[in-house]
Amino acid sequence: MTKADLVFTRGPVLTMDPARSRASSLAVTGERITAVGHDEVRELIGPGTEVVDLTGKLLLPGFQDAHIHAVGGGSELAQCDLTGVVDVGTYLERIRVYAQAHPEQEWITGGGWSMESFEGGMPSRRLLDSVVPDRPVLLSNRDHHGAWANTRALELAGLTADTPDPADGRIEREADGTPSGMLQEGATVLVSRLVPPSTPQDRRAGLLRAQKLLHSLGITGWQDALLGDLNGMSDPSDAYLSAARDGSLTARVSGALWWDRERGAEQIPELIARRAELNHGRFRVGSVKIMQDGVAENFTAAMTAPYLDGCGCATANSGLSFVDPKALLGHVAALDALDFQVHFHALGDRAVREALDAVEAAVAANGRRGNRHHLAHLQVVHPDDLPRFAALGAIANIQPLWAAHEPQMDELTIPYLGPERASWQYPFGDLLRSGATLAAGSDWPVSSPDPLAGIHVAVNRREPESDDERVFLPEQRIDPLSALAAYTAGSAHVNRHDDAGSLLPGHLADLIVLDRDILAAPPEEISRARVERTYVGGTLVHQS
Repeated sequence: MTKADLVFTRGPVLTMDPARSRASSLAVTGERITAVGHDEVRELIGPGTEVVDLTGKLLLPGFQDAHIHAVGGGSELAQCDLTGVVDVGTYLERIRVYAQAHPEQEWITGGGWSMESFEGGMPSRRLLDSVVPDRPVLLSNRDHHGAWANTRALELAGLTADTPDPADGRIEREADGTPSGMLQEGATVLVSRLVPPSTPQDRRAGLLRAQKLLHSLGITGWQDALLGDLNGMSDPSDAYLSAARDGSLTARVSGALWWDRERGAEQIPELIARRAELNHGRFRVGSVKIMQDGVAENFTAAMTAPYLDGCGCATANSGLSFVDPKALLGHVAALDALDFQVHFHALGDRAVREALDAVEAAVAANGRRGNRHHLAHLQVVHPDDLPRFAALGAIANIQPLWAAHEPQMDELTIPYLGPERASWQYPFGDLLRSGATLAAGSDWPVSSPDPLAGIHVAVNRREPESDDERVFLPEQRIDPLSALAAYTAGSAHVNRHDDAGSLLPGHLADLIVLDRDILAAPPEEISRARVERTYVGGTLVHQS
């Protein structure tokens, strides 16, 4: 009998296999699981076998993130970082200190600030001028659908009161029409096009920085949701490809090629060529990312009814559909026929419906080809569309951290949606009960990449360690096992990692060890768990 390289004993082992969800021992030989069971697995222990005692811990499949921007997140860690705080004074101090520490930088870039920090979610150029008056500054907000610029940046871009808004964005303005410093959606490109592009070395460093962080959080694979250039963000494809070729990419990565919303079907041959060019080793490219709308906080998420104003009256604005809905039907059918997976950004209920309509058109045209199309974000879903996910085989790609009471939700979203539509937000429970398959992701650097924090919110509908005792739409809570399934088997399914996401003999040994069994602890303590070990293909890539 061949002895194992690695054996975990004295479980619990959470397999995510419905036929046998729990075991107490697991063996690994090479990069694959060779046995799952109980005491009989110990027979595979030999003189060279590493044995890991799981007493008081939990072994489970590695987490996978179904929607993340890892290279961008890793790169931003080295830029002006405004995450983790909401005080304007602290923002300005961080910006001042960063600028002083980097006199060689022509532009000050970075981001992570929260809209809730500013009245109406609108920061002013003059605030930035007070700390960096002589160099251009451009800082993305935490959702990366807007950016804050100082006067110097606006001047270099030639933006004045006479500059029209682009079709896919908005320049916020002062009373006389002068740009205020806040740029929404596509308007950010008017300034970001001037920012010196990142270098291949920058992007590679960002990837490796991100990979180290993500492995420490138990993430063994992910889908990068944007392989392309957008709003000043550089295409990270070269970083993934070089790391895959030289073996420094230890994670399993699926990539989603960016659909240029300014173009149409003529770009499909280019996508086919890029798919062939980019696949190598642990880096696979088989998805196309279509960003159908924006975000609710700046009123660009596409809704079936108009947003409300501050007085609760309907406005003339129902958000933006970035791709014409009729054209979308043909584009998605064509991509599906070529066996591309389509990864939709669909946040408002109209965008969700348009994406589901496109999946339905693809099924009608091509039959069910098993391409695992998925809709990410799903902030507002009309009740009529909930059963369509299961009916069409469309996967619900959820970002659970957003489904909680916090100022951006309570002050900048709910009042402008109205009570009925606000009650349709992040309907994880309804989707699960309707038979939809759930996958999960973080959208990092928009929000924390920590899967345990996301699982905590999916189960509790409250932010971890929050003093706010309100539960956000409690009927949409899901049970811990379903939340874990979304972050393991569900996301592995979306990422086409069919031999990962569950612990079965023959599957890849992508595993994590938690410091406690979160299924045996109170749900409100889920976020307190920590990842002690992360393995990819049986190789230890993180140990706390």
